[in-house]
Amino acid sequence: MTTFEAILLTIVTASTPLLIAALGELVTERSGVLNLGVEGMMVMGAACSFAAAVTFDSTLIGVVAGMLAGALMAALFALLVLGFAANQTGSGLALTILGLGLSGLIGAPFVGARRDPVAPIDIPGLSDIPVIGRLFFEQDLFVYASIVLTILVGLYLMRTRSGLTLRSIGENHTSANALGLPVWRVRFWAILFGGACAGLAGAYLALVYTRFWSPGMTAGRGWIALALVVFAAWRPGWVLVGAYIFGAATVLQLHAQAAQFGVPSQVLSAVPYLATILALLLLSIRHGRAIGAPGSLGVPFVPDR
Repeated sequence: MTTFEAILLTIVTASTPLLIAALGELVTERSGVLNLGVEGMMVMGAACSFAAAVTFDSTLIGVVAGMLAGALMAALFALLVLGFAANQTGSGLALTILGLGLSGLIGAPFVGARRDPVAPIDIPGLSDIPVIGRLFFEQDLFVYASIVLTILVGLYLMRTRSGLTLRSIGENHTSANALGLPVWRVRFWAILFGGACAGLAGAYLALVYTRFWSPGMTAGRGWIALALVVFAAWRPGWVLVGAYIFGAATVLQLHAQAAQFGVPSQVLSAVPYLATILALLLLSIRHGRAIGAPGSLGVPFVPDR
């Protein structure tokens, strides 16, 4: 395998958790709810998935545990913002703080443990094609599942009646409620879906990407996933593109550090986050308004079509 092929494969694995988490948050925001707790749900998914996988020696059980952990965190958020009408921004930030602390407690006994790599799905013949063979036809199940999830989310939002209902509630929940649409129920399930996706993204980090647990291992990926949703203008296809752009930025800065370009490593480590800020800035200039202003990312909001 050439260095170029290795870089491309690493970009795919680095982009997959961003894509999965961002798709979940996209559905949540389409319902008119802003959940800033993605980072906390991801790190809880990572901790619980790794703990379960090591305890039961099963990657499948670990993945299920990670998704359940993310969904339970999301259910707590839903209880606060839907049941008690708590502020969404404050509740999301509190969820992140809770997740970071609780995950450290859960994962403490498993620091230093390792998991065996997840075997990729090898498609005979096709995987032997130079360059693109391993890139497209020898990936793990999570990578293929993330692509399928992107397609399914797009079809659900744009081609199904329940997807139309969810978008209607997100755009104007008052009118939707007046028409008798189940606003509370739709938002609750959208929040749970977002939490499960965040938990799955965390499970991928712990069980496939790194194969070990360390406190705070999400390293801001939840915040990047949030930015991706805005960057993509709430479109699943553009979330896929954005995830791979930011994944590439993450991987390339690591290779830049290894090449010793003479730039401080701290500056290179900040490249993915600087790219996120730059993308949001360009997006706000393009739309002629600041991100976070009424109508851009508020609740309720009207996503660009």
